[in-house]
Amino acid sequence: MFDNLTERLSSTLKNISGRGRLTEDNIKETLREVRMALLEADVALPVVRDFVKRVKERAVGTEVSKSLTPGQEFIKIVQAELEAVMGDSNEALDLASQPPAVILMAGLQGAGKTTSVGKLGKLLKERHKKKVLVVSADVYRPAAIKQLETLATDIGIDFFPSTPDQKPVAIAESAIEHGKRKFYDVVIVDTAGRLHVDSEMMDEIIAVHQTANPVETLFVVDAMTGQDAANTAKAFNDALPLTGVILTKVDGDARGGAALSVRHITGKPIKFLGVGEKTDALEPFYPDRVASRILGMGDVLSLIEDLERNVDKEKAEKLAKKFKEKKGFDLEDFRGQLQQMKNMGGMMGMLDKLPGMSQLPGNVKDQVDDKIFVQMEAIINSMTVKERERPELIKGSRKKRIAAGSGTQVQDVNRLLKQFTQMQKMMKKMQKGGMKNMMRQMKGMMPGGGMFPGR
Repeated sequence: MFDNLTERLSSTLKNISGRGRLTEDNIKETLREVRMALLEADVALPVVRDFVKRVKERAVGTEVSKSLTPGQEFIKIVQAELEAVMGDSNEALDLASQPPAVILMAGLQGAGKTTSVGKLGKLLKERHKKKVLVVSADVYRPAAIKQLETLATDIGIDFFPSTPDQKPVAIAESAIEHGKRKFYDVVIVDTAGRLHVDSEMMDEIIAVHQTANPVETLFVVDAMTGQDAANTAKAFNDALPLTGVILTKVDGDARGGAALSVRHITGKPIKFLGVGEKTDALEPFYPDRVASRILGMGDVLSLIEDLERNVDKEKAEKLAKKFKEKKGFDLEDFRGQLQQMKNMGGMMGMLDKLPGMSQLPGNVKDQVDDKIFVQMEAIINSMTVKERERPELIKGSRKKRIAAGSGTQVQDVNRLLKQFTQMQKMMKKMQKGGMKNMMRQMKGMMPGGGMFPGR
């Protein structure tokens, strides 16, 4: 997300001139470029106008701190205003009510509502230790109820059964009653996708809302619809008292117009971002972190949180112990590293959160393909335990068997073994305490330097 905007803003803000003081003249061209970058990112025009005006007001006449250059001072102002546009801080769900706290999900068809119900249920269960019940009041879309049931089973949260011949109001009522009797902390009600211009369907969701009396009414909207996402959310907000927005399919949106327009147009905060298809791909929305990512400064805090959540501490300690005892790094260890990386959203998911990654050349980014890691894991999975422990055993006939078992070619197996050998060498250098040697080795493992196959 924000790839295009980050690229434009980074090159624009690099060029700002002026010494000692930011003046109207020396920021005029930069402001014009910022305005163009935002419009190209499909940010709503009123938001762009207001944003540029506020940046100009704050910047003109500002004395530049001795420790900063004019460009850095200007970036600081732009970052503060980006945060203000998206909301100053993360607004968490307000679940402080008599249990069960009811969350009502609304939105257009195809926005990813049902998937978001599952993701949110999982997040509340795992990170907030809540007992969650989900129910589908979507009696119109074929298999909508079954979809949520399957999702709930996969995730390990409870599902309240409903049927297409029931009325949505009755479904919500029964589920909440069941939630009270069985002492659930949270009940999430999924509703049918509807258009704000369909008065009959809007009347229905208003009735469901009155019956359910939710503490949170979340509008689920597709980020790829750009500023239209904000306009649709506003239309829904006129009929329903929304408390926040979940922006889905963020990983497929290179522009970011929706994220920058929603708060300004609706007055409602973005509470979560859907960043992928997996059930754990839902992130709380932090305006300061997102602003930092837009300006190419990365999001180290989120990266640290990902590490804490997804890294298997037991495996990490085991590897550290092995490392300390100077025991070899084998293919089983390598597979463990690949799995940990996958749990954190893959290599690109990690790179996006590192500062300065927006400056990586396009051809380098293209070489960081997470499918390679899936393939590598499949190859290791096709090996015997003995082969993983002693890779030197893998010769001709074994390579053919491993390739056939993993649906790959012998050259893919050769490439993996070569990459593993590089990793092994790096680990040995680390064991010898040669940090400089290790850093030199890591450079060679960056895209283009051998770790990733060329295109």
